[in-house]
Amino acid sequence: MKLLLTSAGVQNPSIRAALVDLLGKPISESSALCIPTACYPMGGPASAWRFVSGQTPLPMTDLGWKSLGVLELTALPSIGRERWEPWVREADVLLAHGGDATYLSHWMRRSGLADLLPSLPDTVWVGLSGGSMALTPRIGADFVAWQDAPDDRTLGLVDFSIFPHLGLEPDNTMAGAEKWAAEIAGPAYAIDDQTAITVTDGTVEVVSEGQWRQFPG
Repeated sequence: MKLLLTSAGVQNPSIRAALVDLLGKPISESSALCIPTACYPMGGPASAWRFVSGQTPLPMTDLGWKSLGVLELTALPSIGRERWEPWVREADVLLAHGGDATYLSHWMRRSGLADLLPSLPDTVWVGLSGGSMALTPRIGADFVAWQDAPDDRTLGLVDFSIFPHLGLEPDNTMAGAEKWAAEIAGPAYAIDDQTAITVTDGTVEVVSEGQWRQFPG
């Protein structure tokens, strides 16, 4: 799977160009499934609707996709993998909403989506904040909102953690990122809303028109 891990969606031409490069074709020729699941512990149904309908300042579902559908992970265990797996395999891109990354990673595991992702080499995962953080090893205790989360561990599909929304006062300052990185004690990036990270075949690149910092761990 190819990854585009963003803080706040496809915010600028550089991130959009990176997305098109990962897709290997124009957005207008690509089919997308959006995943609102992560928002429920934090934003609720209104947040899910705004994400799905593109009524937010976080460009994801409103980029001009050829087709767009909703993949709600909490529903998948009750309908059977033979029903939903073809939907995922036919999509060019999965758009993961922000919210609580531990909740999203839990439902990715429980639904079976996490197990499926490694078999999708050409599919692009575009994460927004928590939708990006869910693929990392840890998110840090301060980013956990789901009350049933056992700890701050997530899927670990990449070997670095992400501190999103760098520069957003009062909590997401560089000083806050430094404190968070010390807690994580592993490779990590702090990225602002004009920055994204791409991962293709294990190669990690930062795409930015803003501010970011790498913590070697």
